[in-house]
Amino acid sequence: MVTTVSDISIAPDVLDPEVVVLPLPDVARRLGLPVTRVHQMLRDWQLLGVRRDGVAVVPAEFLNGSALVKGLTGTITLLRDAGYSAEEILRWLFTAEDSLPGTPIGALRTDRGREVKRRAQAMGF
Repeated sequence: MVTTVSDISIAPDVLDPEVVVLPLPDVARRLGLPVTRVHQMLRDWQLLGVRRDGVAVVPAEFLNGSALVKGLTGTITLLRDAGYSAEEILRWLFTAEDSLPGTPIGALRTDRGREVKRRAQAMGF
């Protein structure tokens, strides 16, 4: 069975136009995975994507070299379990948070995952 982009959940583009995004084949190359595995990661909410100019893409900040940013999947799961939609999670990850400082995705990228998860948990309750 061939997986197509239409089989996966892609959120509307709620990101600032300046947020750099990567098409799914580029994400797959950087992670060293087949593109079908990236589709599965999107289906399983291990990763979030948006549709920009008709193309399914993932924010480049979700990747750290050839891996996902540490703590990203856990943060997505925590917020999803609290009832947040993909659009809401994406907005939150890329919106400046005074208490961090910076954005939650920026904090995850600098290995401050515990702080991010504490704030995500506080939002969910």
